[in-house]
Amino acid sequence: MRAGVRYRLRPGVYAVITDGFSVLLTHQAEPIPEFQLPGGGIDPGESPLAALHREVMEETGWRIAEPVRLGAFRRFTFMPEYDLWAEKLCHVYLARAVRRHRAPSEPGHRAEWMAPERALRLLANEGDRHFAARALGAG
Repeated sequence: MRAGVRYRLRPGVYAVITDGFSVLLTHQAEPIPEFQLPGGGIDPGESPLAALHREVMEETGWRIAEPVRLGAFRRFTFMPEYDLWAEKLCHVYLARAVRRHRAPSEPGHRAEWMAPERALRLLANEGDRHFAARALGAG
């Protein structure tokens, strides 16, 4: 947190997605290129699970099943795409990949399957790494 900054609460949902061998991450090209757990903000009036399915589809093109909530973490960050200082309340789920339906529809995103060890090295934020390690039995 930065002193003197007013943060706006932004609840979101994210998923550690596996096929039993690999992990599905999303690479966001802008504003800073980074690998993340697929997910994003919960729209007003939307349930967390509906948001999870929508966000995963937008960022990866994959359908998921059997989401199980792992926990939550808070992340204080500036979101240049919204010109917003946000207190992100990140709810994290473990889910199973079902089927790829299409390419990601979210601009600047690409989906990438990778070995768990590589995913844990590349995830950009500490909260994503913590929950991914826990879900994958590496932490």
